[in-house]
Amino acid sequence: MSVTVFIQGRNGATRWQPGKRWLLLPILLIAASTGLYQHHAKQLIQQQTKVDNERTAREQQKEELIALKNATETQLSMLVAHVARMQAKLTRVEALGQQVALNNQLEDQFDFSSEVGVGGASDLGSRIELDQLIADMDELVSRIDNNNVQLSLLETVASNLHIDEERYISGRPIQKGWLSSPYGLRNDPFNGKRTMHKGIDFAGKEGVDVIATAGGVVTWADKMFGYGNLVEIDHGNGLSTRYGHNKALSVNVGDVVAKGEKIAVMGSTGRSTGPHVHYEVLRGGQQIDPQKYVYRKAG
Repeated sequence: MSVTVFIQGRNGATRWQPGKRWLLLPILLIAASTGLYQHHAKQLIQQQTKVDNERTAREQQKEELIALKNATETQLSMLVAHVARMQAKLTRVEALGQQVALNNQLEDQFDFSSEVGVGGASDLGSRIELDQLIADMDELVSRIDNNNVQLSLLETVASNLHIDEERYISGRPIQKGWLSSPYGLRNDPFNGKRTMHKGIDFAGKEGVDVIATAGGVVTWADKMFGYGNLVEIDHGNGLSTRYGHNKALSVNVGDVVAKGEKIAVMGSTGRSTGPHVHYEVLRGGQQIDPQKYVYRKAG
């Protein structure tokens, strides 16, 4: 197949017959135009997809920020409530400290009354200031530290005011029972020989409470030969007391006990013929007659 082209000019018509390469040129131009169009269309689609993805990412980030903000607001609200509870508890501690100071006539030396009047209505929609919350917490910690120091000093002073009363040995080591064997020479219940009984025995029902006759520090709470389960309490000034033959002990070595506090339950352990407590008073490590301590008035 061949194509003949006639070109009309001034000198007449000119005949031109293109070769096969010229016939392929339109096809190549069409193909090139189509490829260029498809390339630009693909780029537009990619750019649109990128824009859509970025828009989706921004929307997701926005939602995450909103969720984070809500979560932060919730956590801050919880912190505010926690601080409020701490403030309420601290106010109660301050009131208690002030009352203790007043009872001991030490209110001029210990002031727990400052900065306790807090409260008021709360707007649920108000914005929470993190800086202010942190400042409130720092102030609260400072108040707690200050009150701990004052309470520690107050405890020391109060203890010193009452220590003589606590260390004053008086009364019986039981609340229910009777004196079964006094201090002094007696016939030994096991061998019948005349021996020195270095304490007072109080008999009673097994399991009744054995109590401290004065405040002090527990220096022995274990088995001891002849005594069975024994508690020994140091009351200072060279005085101590012993409580023997207990069924069980309620204190440990190092415990600080108060006057009248339960330290054991009555039993018959060790060298014993029945339920009772063997009670001794020692001065400088030597047993003395407990009778004057048992029957003297409480200090």
